[in-house]
Amino acid sequence: MSDSAAAKPFDMSKTFLIIPCYNEEECIVSTLKDVRNNLPDVRIVVVNDGSTDHTLQCLEAQNDPLLTVLDLPCNSGIGTAVKAGLLYAKRNGAEYAVKFDADGQHLAEEISLLLAPVMGGKADVAIGSRFVGDHKGFKSTFFRRIGIRFFTFWSYLLVRQAITDSTSGFRAYGREALVFSARYYPAFDYPEPEECIQLIRNGFRVSEVACKMAVRQGGISSIHPLKSLYYMIKVAFSMCMEAIRPVKRRS
Repeated sequence: MSDSAAAKPFDMSKTFLIIPCYNEEECIVSTLKDVRNNLPDVRIVVVNDGSTDHTLQCLEAQNDPLLTVLDLPCNSGIGTAVKAGLLYAKRNGAEYAVKFDADGQHLAEEISLLLAPVMGGKADVAIGSRFVGDHKGFKSTFFRRIGIRFFTFWSYLLVRQAITDSTSGFRAYGREALVFSARYYPAFDYPEPEECIQLIRNGFRVSEVACKMAVRQGGISSIHPLKSLYYMIKVAFSMCMEAIRPVKRRS
């Protein structure tokens, strides 16, 4: 598929954009503006995961009839926040869903590219990858790139599919994958690599789409250098456990 064909506009009336959000007062307004400038008709679901700054006030100040804010009563973690958004999309008739970060790292102009293989029937889930194709976008810090490479090797070892950017939170889901993930999305600190194993093990077609990412526009990442080794061990273990669990869906 050519870039021009992949980038063509889609009917977004049945597409929900899910944005998990925790203490993103510096970024969330500009992120929403970027989405609206590129996709004026997409439905946006922001899940405020118990933010302690002014994130909720920033969201409540938006005059957007296609914006829904789910305000969780306490900070429950990224897994719970994403699952809440997926469940809302499922219950409100979404045919497609896109998971999108609140911190400005993902580019709204690339949402159509990410949706292309899913809407075209070539994949059930598409992951935006910084490591597919040749581009000069931001590819994370040195130590995090080492971790991502390790997870690529680990995913191939577990399910015989090398996911080059398994930590990417930029993901598109078709209806069946959306329904599945709304029920089974990992309730875990850093669930993305585990979800890759879960989806592949349960027979979903997972593909990667080359995309660019920007430097975080504000706020502080939840992953600090001192936690990197602990993070790698914890996530690798969760991926391994997912690989040996009984499958939940028969393809």
